[in-house]
This record gives sequence, C-alpha cells and structure tokens, in this order.
Amino acid sequence: MDINNLGFTTINLGHGSGGELTRNLLDKLIFSVFNNPFLNEKHDGAIVKIEGKIAISTDSFVITPIFFKGGNIGSLAVHGTVNDVAMCGAIPKYLSLAFIIEEGLDVGEFYNIIKSIKKAADESGVVIVTGDTKVVERGKGDKIFINTTGFGEVHPQANISVDHIKVGDKIIVNGFIAQHGMAIMSERKGLEFESDIESDSTNLNYLVKDLLDAFGDKIKLFRDPTRGGLGTVLHEIATDIELGVFLKEAYIPIEKQVAAACEMLGLDPMYVANEGVFIAIVDPSIENEVLALMRSHEKGKNASIIGEITDEHPNKVVLKSLIGGKRIVSPLVGEQLPRIC
Repeated sequence: MDINNLGFTTINLGHGSGGELTRNLLDKLIFSVFNNPFLNEKHDGAIVKIEGKIAISTDSFVITPIFFKGGNIGSLAVHGTVNDVAMCGAIPKYLSLAFIIEEGLDVGEFYNIIKSIKKAADESGVVIVTGDTKVVERGKGDKIFINTTGFGEVHPQANISVDHIKVGDKIIVNGFIAQHGMAIMSERKGLEFESDIESDSTNLNYLVKDLLDAFGDKIKLFRDPTRGGLGTVLHEIATDIELGVFLKEAYIPIEKQVAAACEMLGLDPMYVANEGVFIAIVDPSIENEVLALMRSHEKGKNASIIGEITDEHPNKVVLKSLIGGKRIVSPLVGEQLPRIC
C-alpha cells in the first residue's frame, strides 16, 4: 500500500466524525490491512462461532513512547490480550480492536501500527473481527490509545484456579524478567540511556497450549507479571491462597544488561514490568517435565524453577538472596514507571 496516495497525511477530527472522512480512513487503511470475512461485513459487531467454555479478557494500552525497541503499541496490544486469554487456560481465537486517536497523528505512524497489529495477530493465530475508531482533539490524548478484547475457547484439559494450589507446588518462569520495563525506560523522554535492551513483548499462547496438552490439570495456575512485575504478582497469589511463596534469587533468570540497568537506576527487577513472561504453578510430580518442555520451545528456552509454595509464612513472599540471606518481597506501592503498557 502506498500511503502517499491516501489523500491525507495526518489524522484529523473529521476522521472520527462518522462521515466520509471516517469511511476513507476505514476503507483505505483499516479494512485494507485487516481484510477478512468478519470485518468485510462492515457491521457494528461480529458473529463468530465458539464452542464450550469461553474465556474473555479486555485491556487498554496507553504506553509512551508508542514505538520502542522490540515492538510498538499495536503489537503490544495484541500480545497483551492474547496472553491474558491464554493465562485463563484458553486458546485465543478472536479480537476486537478499538482506536482512540489524537488529532494530528501522522498517518505513516498509524499505518505502521496497524501493520504491526496485523502481523502480531497472524502470528498469534487470532482474527480481528470487530472494532471502533474515535478521534479526540489535539492535546486530549497522547497520539493513540488502543483497547482490545480477546475471546478464546478454554482448553478441555485446563483447570486453572488458585483454589487448586497446594503446599509443595513448584513455581516456574518461562524466561528473563524485567526486559519490557527497562526497554521502555531506556527510551522514555528525560530518562534515555544507551542500551540494546528490547521489549520481550510476544505471544505466549502456543507454549501455554503445549503445556496444557501435555500436563492438563496438573498445571494449577498461569499468570503473566506485567505491571507490578514478578514480585507483585507472586504476593497477590500468596495473599489469595493464604499460603507462602519461597523463592531463590539465584534461579530467577535475568539478562545481564537488564540487571545492570536496574542497578544503575536503583530499580528492583522483581517489580519491573514484563510482556513476554509468565509463571506456571505446577504439581511437583511434573516440575522437571514442564521445565524440559518449556526449554524446548522458543518462548521458554530460558525457563527456570524459581521457587515453591510453602505453609511456613502465610500471605508472604520470601526471597533467599544470592548471598544467602532472606528478605520479604512486598507488593509494589505506587508506580515505578507510569504508562508502561
């Protein structure tokens, strides 16, 4: 597509009016890129077929900057919602997609975002079936916000619930933590620093499906530690189950450059956001098999068993440090880095 022949170079208020300019934007850009039978009906909704139990998740993405190493707000929106559906033990199938665009957004930027959405959706095996586009006055937004809702079929062998977690269950993480947050930090205006750190934003649904195919209800819980990071998510779980979580810092995977950046900025990587990381809490009888399967998969090659569920300190997360001491991992209070997703 040659966006120079669209007849407009920026998004203006007329593109959200519902009139001819809106139609031009939809037909020439959005429908053209996302071309599929559902959208081609041009209804205000979509009729789809889903069998069995359904998992639904909705999310809004307000990240700044909207382009970053390893992705942009568009690919992030797809990955984030696909992963949230997968964490329910479901197979994502359909997405709704809504844009809130600030007047003045460059059409080239918007085109790159929707191309990234299309690529991420195709790679994740999901179809965008319905959506919405609104335009707000200049200064009333921050270039673009995106809302997505995901729908998926719950895996027939899944029984994902905190109620199934027991003492002795193992906690496994699929890869390096803190990459997304530090990638955004390195490009945030006023905080920039030289770095090759890329966001870990990616789809996790295929790895989740493989795990459920192999182990079924012996996998007790999936959870992705996005905002608030690994420490906050584990604290939430400990509180919900009224048991303790014991972690060994030596086994928590973190890339050296990310660890160095966190140390330089005085941040604890346990609270830094992730977008391609999830934890699985599993029956101890399958811990090694789960680890092996994860490590055989591109999205889990750096997987590690980082801890277990215990009854020794209910409602608390205790971390054994590299030097042998222990500390309480409290939930994040406030926000380390706003507008991270």
